This record gives sequence, structure tokens and C-alpha cells, in this order.
Amino acid sequence: MAQAIMDKFTKNVFKEKSIIDPNKKLRAAVVGIGWIAEAQVSSYLRCEDVDLVAFAEIVPGKAEDFIEALGIQDKGIRVYNSTKDMYEHEKLDIVSICTANASHCELVVEALDAGCNVLCEKPMCVTLDEAVTMCRAAKRNNKILSVGFQPRMTKYMQDIVNIVRSGVLGEVYYIQSGGGRRHGIPTPFGTSLIESSKSGFGAMGDIGCYSLDMLLNAVGYPKPLTVSAYKSDFFGKDPNYYKGHPEYAEAFDVDDFAAAFIRLEGGIILDFRIAWAMHMDTTGDALILGKKGGLRIPSTPAWNGSFDGPMTIYHDVAGEMVETVMPFEDEDIGELYYKKVRAFVSAVNYGTEVPAPAEQILYQMAILDGMTRSAELGREVEIVIPEI
Repeated sequence: MAQAIMDKFTKNVFKEKSIIDPNKKLRAAVVGIGWIAEAQVSSYLRCEDVDLVAFAEIVPGKAEDFIEALGIQDKGIRVYNSTKDMYEHEKLDIVSICTANASHCELVVEALDAGCNVLCEKPMCVTLDEAVTMCRAAKRNNKILSVGFQPRMTKYMQDIVNIVRSGVLGEVYYIQSGGGRRHGIPTPFGTSLIESSKSGFGAMGDIGCYSLDMLLNAVGYPKPLTVSAYKSDFFGKDPNYYKGHPEYAEAFDVDDFAAAFIRLEGGIILDFRIAWAMHMDTTGDALILGKKGGLRIPSTPAWNGSFDGPMTIYHDVAGEMVETVMPFEDEDIGELYYKKVRAFVSAVNYGTEVPAPAEQILYQMAILDGMTRSAELGREVEIVIPEI
């Protein structure tokens, strides 16, 4: 039964282009040389139709150290300490923005106005206004703006989309996010992710954006209408949480837990909850409920594309309640960044489907922006999205 259902609606949404033209080179640059840049740089270097020509990094010597650490001195990659200088001296086709969240909008708009197609790491930005500005810049310049949601590249998440689109669940009316961490405030590289001046969000923007993308993408990214939200910071502000770094509690000014009730266009309800830290191992499994069936997606603490077990479809067959456990296999998570970059490059170079287009992620940013406003006001707020 499971295999028959799988055969009915499983397909690879982001197939690599079977023929890649190594003579049709795109000139690429990476802005921001942090830990996420390593995955992007390694991915670009694997693309036969890309020449990685430049890095931009404001910290002197950081890009040079990065080049040496990766052993890519022979690639001839030029280093700039300002993006303005880079765009003045380089003719570029694609740019990856790998900087702190709060800088995304300014740097993305600058790259688009310089005539580049842009792959921006997640989350897209910090506010709805910023997201609108970025989308308008992409439209104004007739360029592609894609946001870095590499979990979309997994067969697992593609199966979720295809299960919903197959109609086996019927009309979807309720979706519930799940997962979260018991002890996982991200401070291995310092405080950049826990200071609002740099990150803009805490858990709800860091891993919550992955949860939102998985569910919203499955149901076609309907427009959000209203949101009632709550967020807290009990763990992040506790010096006892951090082993050896109690000073991190002073720097912490974002959320470590967030929950929301969101009404979406089409009568769909989104029940959202996420945590970096809590006295629980999970906020629950992700659920997609339809009038003909339901889908349970096992919770995850990582949101990097890895899952611990199979998803299950609950439906009726010949008047009997049936549970169909979908085939499950581990995937090479290390390949997801390459697949994301490869899909972006193919979209620019050959006109294939854009992975995580900004016009979709705009709706996600509207939700995150609405959650922030609602939590601060202590009441439900309306979401109004300007025209692009």
C-alpha cells in the first residue's frame, strides 16, 4: 500500500539539469565570510558553469584566512573590504549574501541594483517592510532573488509537498508546526544569533522559519491574514544556562520560545510553536489535516533537513481507518547546500524553477513580522501585505 501511494505522487521537484554547459559561465561572488559561507563557496566551486571570482568581507584579513583554510589560493578569488568596491571592479551575474540577518535587506538591494541575481541566506530579513523592499528591487531590476532554504532539497520535504498536491488529504484546513530543542540556544560562535541588532529574531526566525517554510510550501504559501503570538526569553537570560559564558545572558535580547495562532487565506489555520530551549524534548510533531486524510511529520530539533523517522498518512480506505507509513531513508544532509546552490544557478543560467523564490518567502516574513508585533502588543494583529 505504502509503495503504491508513493509511486502515485512522488517526484523530484528540483531535479538537476541533465546537461550543464561549462562554457556558459556565471561570474559569482560571496558577501560575508562566516561559517555559512564555507558551504556556499564549496558548492559554487563544484558548479562547472560558475566562476567564483570575488569575496566581500568588512573584517580585514578574514577572507584571506578563509581562502588559506580552504586551500583555494589557486582560484584567483579577489577580496574586497567593501561591496561598493566589489561592484565597481567586478562584473557579476550572481551573488550570495551570507551576512547577519539585520544586514540582508541593504546588501541584497545593493546587489540587485548592481545587476546581480541574488541567493540570500535565511531568514530573508527582519521585517515585512524590508522583505517588500527586497522584492521590489528584484522586480525593478528583473533579477532572481532566492532565499536559502536547503531543506527543500530533500526528497523527504518534496514528498510532503507531493502528498498534499496529490489530493490524498483532501482540502487542508489545519497545519501545526512541531519540533524545537530542549537545550539548543546557538552560541558556538559567540552572540551573533542572540543579539537582536544582528539577528533580528531568536528561535522563531532561526529555526522557526524552516518550520514555516515546510508547512506553507506544502499548502501553496497562502496569504496570512491575522496572527496572535507569544514569545519568551526565560532560558536565554539565565546566566546558569550557559556553561562557561554567563555573560551571554546579558547579550541575549531575542526569543528562545515562540507560539502563534495564524489565520491563512483559504480558511487554513496555522498553529505554530518553536523553541531553542524548554523543559521538553519537543513541542510535538508537525501535522497537516485535510478533509480526507491527515499527515503526521515527526518532530525534529535540527531543522537542517534531517528527520528521525517516516511520516504517516491517516486516511480511510473502503470504510476502514488506515495508516500508511511512508518509506523512509536517511539522506546526505551535507549535499543539501550544494543542491540549493545548484538549483539557484540553474534557475539563473537555464530558466529552471527558482528554489524558494522571494515572492513566497515574503508571506513568511509577514507572519514573523506579525508575530513580533502581536507578542509586543499582547493581542491579535491584522497582517497587511503591500503590493510588490
